[in-house]
Amino acid sequence: MDRTQGQSGRDEQGAGGPGTPSSASASAAAPASTGQAPTPSGPPGPARVVTLTAGDFTLTVNPVDGSEIEPLRPGTERGRPAKRDAAARAVRDAAARPPVLPGPPISGRPLLARGEELERLVRLLGRGRSVRLTGPSGSGRSALLDAVAARCAGLAPDGVVRISGYGHQQPGELLHALYATVYDAPRERPERDELLARVRDIGAVVLLDDLEMGGSALDELLRATPECAYLLAATPETKAPSDDSHVEEVFLTGLGKEDCVALLEAGLGRPLTDEETAWAGDLRFASEGLPLRFVQAAAMLRQRDELNHSDEDDDEEEPGVFEERPRDSGVVPLPTLAEGAAPAELLASRVSESARAALRIACALGGELPHHAHLPALVGDTHADTAVAELLDCGLLTPVGTRYRLAAGVARQLEDVGYGDTASEEARTAARHYAWWTGHASVVPERVGREADAVLAALAGADVVAAAVLARTAAPAFAASLHWEAWERVLRSGAEAARKAGEVAEQAYFHHELGVLALCEGRVDRARAELETSIGLRGALADKRGTVAGRRALALVVDREVAGAAASPPLRLEAPAAASEAVTVATPATPATPATPAVRTDAVTKAVPAAKSAPALRSGPAAAPRVDPAVSAAAVTRVAPVTPAVPVSAEAVTRMTPVVPANRRSEPPTTLSEVFEDAFPLSPQPAPPAAPVPATVPAGPARGAGRRRRVLLAAAGALTVVALGTVVSLAMSSPDTEPPADGPAVSSTPTTAAPTTVQQNSGNDPAEEPPVTAPSDGGTTPGASAAAPSPGRTPGRTPSRRPSSTPSNSPRPGTPSTAPTATEPAPTVTETGEATPTATAPTGPGTATATSPTTAP
Repeated sequence: MDRTQGQSGRDEQGAGGPGTPSSASASAAAPASTGQAPTPSGPPGPARVVTLTAGDFTLTVNPVDGSEIEPLRPGTERGRPAKRDAAARAVRDAAARPPVLPGPPISGRPLLARGEELERLVRLLGRGRSVRLTGPSGSGRSALLDAVAARCAGLAPDGVVRISGYGHQQPGELLHALYATVYDAPRERPERDELLARVRDIGAVVLLDDLEMGGSALDELLRATPECAYLLAATPETKAPSDDSHVEEVFLTGLGKEDCVALLEAGLGRPLTDEETAWAGDLRFASEGLPLRFVQAAAMLRQRDELNHSDEDDDEEEPGVFEERPRDSGVVPLPTLAEGAAPAELLASRVSESARAALRIACALGGELPHHAHLPALVGDTHADTAVAELLDCGLLTPVGTRYRLAAGVARQLEDVGYGDTASEEARTAARHYAWWTGHASVVPERVGREADAVLAALAGADVVAAAVLARTAAPAFAASLHWEAWERVLRSGAEAARKAGEVAEQAYFHHELGVLALCEGRVDRARAELETSIGLRGALADKRGTVAGRRALALVVDREVAGAAASPPLRLEAPAAASEAVTVATPATPATPATPAVRTDAVTKAVPAAKSAPALRSGPAAAPRVDPAVSAAAVTRVAPVTPAVPVSAEAVTRMTPVVPANRRSEPPTTLSEVFEDAFPLSPQPAPPAAPVPATVPAGPARGAGRRRRVLLAAAGALTVVALGTVVSLAMSSPDTEPPADGPAVSSTPTTAAPTTVQQNSGNDPAEEPPVTAPSDGGTTPGASAAAPSPGRTPGRTPSRRPSSTPSNSPRPGTPSTAPTATEPAPTVTETGEATPTATAPTGPGTATATSPTTAP
């Protein structure tokens, strides 16, 4: 149904013309039945425009072009709302209960065998404890909550608050419902921080029926309201509270045999016969004593009595003379145990036609039964509103919040016998009816909010065209009623239906409303995405008014993003302000203090094993750790961090833990031998423990000169090591065993690698060059010579590491031999300040000459 047809219907009703069944249902659903002020008479306007306060924004719900949002103007901020008094709370509690049904009143059902549970619940709630009442569906949890509410009316300063938790998986909407019940704040929805601040001051006994959440979500609800005592009614399938919630547990079990018989007699209105008593005992065993099963069993026995004409008036009646069909003299037997365990089919077959039509609608809507004022329009019978009371008396319905829905297991039983065959047609009819009703100007938004579950169920089962129309008319009503969870659901369903139906204008409207909703709830990223989508669609349609409204809302999103960025700036990497931060650039490493020795380059580092740990760099001579002289000779140096010579950007800087050489001296090295001693320690040991890294290191003019000098020394040492390695290799591979005339004594230590097979060579082939490595922690004694393989050596034999005292110049063919070695004194190296230093040492057998870097070997 389009908006023109809805407008004509409103004009006809406002003019006092004859109304359709739908208009009659709307008149019956007027606010007078819900305890609200009736709307003034007169011709209704074309659209309902409602202004709300949502946090820091003023929201104008416009059903035509989309909602408009703007910041609160100065001076229009509302103060803290006042709490409702006892009379206002009573009116609010009556509005939160299911409506009074037309027709004969339903007799009350006694609360049997629950006295002990009732006393325990009242005692725990009086102490301020929260209790979870757990019982299966049909165990009488709602009836027990009614009894508790009557006993706890004066316990808390804010009285008793009843909330339905059906369909709520998060505590947000429950907190808003609690806030709207206690505080007198119409047309206001506070933001989350303000909401938490206000509900913290609420002190009430909260009866939360049909709880569907637990764990962390329930803990959040309990922490937000520390002054409230909760009675949580849930089924065993609901997630349990956490261990830290300190919620008491009370379990409801089935009734005993005597209590089941008493409940059956109360529902039947007469004593049971012996046959019925035995049948009740069998039913109690099959149903585990659930009270709902005996309410339904009483309805089946009442229907059986009516069919058997048990009343005296029926016995006195005689069939007429012209009656063609004789009276059936058969007696209807008792229901079987299978019918007693699943009584929906039998009960539905004995109710009125309007009641069966209402059951089909409820099956199509997922168990939700519309308000009794809508049944005449949906069923087509003016007296169909009495069907709700008939079904409730049979036990096929159960109250949930402000509405009724099918009892547990009834929908499945009815669908098995064919009540769900016309579900699509019934859902489409309900969607068209609700599209007209929600857009009617005489229906207040609060009334639409109470019918939210049935509207959403009709929206889910309707076709795309009917769903798009229903979502378009119901969305503004949900927004104005502050039922924003239903508002978001209907907007998303409407956007999907409009996309499938090809309605670009409607799709742009839904995305605009989703962006406004996200902005009101503080989801800035989501708001930007939805608003940009809406602006793009409206730009394609050349909708100037809608585009302007979307750009205004998008400007507020930009303001929120800028304010959020200013409040919490992003983290950035900054350039180091001191030498304690190492820079990943190709710059020679230099110690931070003049007292530290020269460091090695990468070429030297590869030949020396790294120390297990190194101390951190400190600023100043006083911060240098004390090192034992015996340890400093064997310590291992690493590359120290330096301050870059050129400016380095913040992106090219990597924070590293600086290290410092362990073998510190009182003065910098002046000879090349001291540099070699630092680079090639004879007995390395672990470095002392690390020290904390200072924030800054003072820099001065002397650091530049010392850095250049140490770089030159390190480079000279590296070249010298390469030259020494070449000389040693040539000396060991030469067939002549005569040592050079002079030169320093240089000894090398064999590696600790696994033995390998040596290829046999001829007598004139040079031997393989052994790798030059630094001594390890578990190596051999310094000064021992390496054993060079000789020609004619047998494969598979490993060279001996034990030195030989008598060298052999001519090894015998076919036998393994080792190179002549001798124990030699430690080399003494002398370094001068010139660019071409020369190292001298006493000569002798097995010695080699170490030349300067500028002399050919």
